[in-house]
Amino acid sequence: MNNMILDDAAVAAKNVETFTDDRAAQVKCAVTPEEVARVKGLGCLWDKTTPDCFNIRVITRNGKITAQEARAIADAAARFGKGEIAMTSRMTVEIQRVPFENIEPLRTYLEQFGLETGGTGPRVRPVVSCKGTTCQYGLIDTFGLSNEIHERFYKGYHDVKLPHKLKIAVGGCPNNCVRPNVNDLGIVGQKVPQRDLDKCRGCKKCRIEEVCPIRIAHVEEGKLKVDIEQCNHCGRCVGKCPFHVVEQYTSGYRIFIGGRGGKKGANGRPLEKIFTDREEVLQTVEKVIHLFKNEGIPGERFNDTVNRLGFENVQARLMTDEFLPGDDV
Repeated sequence: MNNMILDDAAVAAKNVETFTDDRAAQVKCAVTPEEVARVKGLGCLWDKTTPDCFNIRVITRNGKITAQEARAIADAAARFGKGEIAMTSRMTVEIQRVPFENIEPLRTYLEQFGLETGGTGPRVRPVVSCKGTTCQYGLIDTFGLSNEIHERFYKGYHDVKLPHKLKIAVGGCPNNCVRPNVNDLGIVGQKVPQRDLDKCRGCKKCRIEEVCPIRIAHVEEGKLKVDIEQCNHCGRCVGKCPFHVVEQYTSGYRIFIGGRGGKKGANGRPLEKIFTDREEVLQTVEKVIHLFKNEGIPGERFNDTVNRLGFENVQARLMTDEFLPGDDV
């Protein structure tokens, strides 16, 4: 396991000796590159404005922690760090400026409360989700789904090394508040309207047209027209027409693959299928992990893997049983 941690950060270790910015002269790291690499694999990142302090990432359940856990983290920051805490973009809690010698005592302290550090390296990263479970626009149980992904794939696949990091996000609706479409794999809640346009009375003030947030519904020549290809399945139109043009709908999930942020940002592309079975969604997540592990090139992001293999090819293969769990993981 220690060899795996060292291997994960070998490239980064070559560049950790010094750091220069506009605020200070050169800061030299007082910790050996090998130790910096080792603790990075544990979720402890060198604070490059100091010679020997580290910012330590504490894993949450997609941003949720209990009051007791929050107190433990705050106490740990005061005892072992500089008394400061920050939230990362992946919804981990980062304890700031912990001296190198305090790393293991801090981790041991957190373990008493069931808390762990991590969230780095070429693995499935901590899952992020929006508040769709409780949000007025939420179409799926984002807390429940993201927690299951966390348990099955962040924790369950923790020792599985991938070609690069794999980021997963769960959004409750097409508002995309946590940007699932720019993650390696994104899941978005769907409410697919079933329209009976024959019931349209051509109202001069169409309620469907009024509520459509992306303006793809219009009354033309006395009949409702909807650009089906542009519909994002937000479901806002369901139940709004007094003549029952849109009463029924199908609840589901849309899966995006190959998104990425950063300097080479890219929007993920949605799989054609609208998934209606939660377990099938989880199976597809697992297939993506297996495909990336087996066919990704070390150092490339999943977006690069999809582009190299071809989106249509990857999509077709994900719809088969080719990448169901086997002996390779």
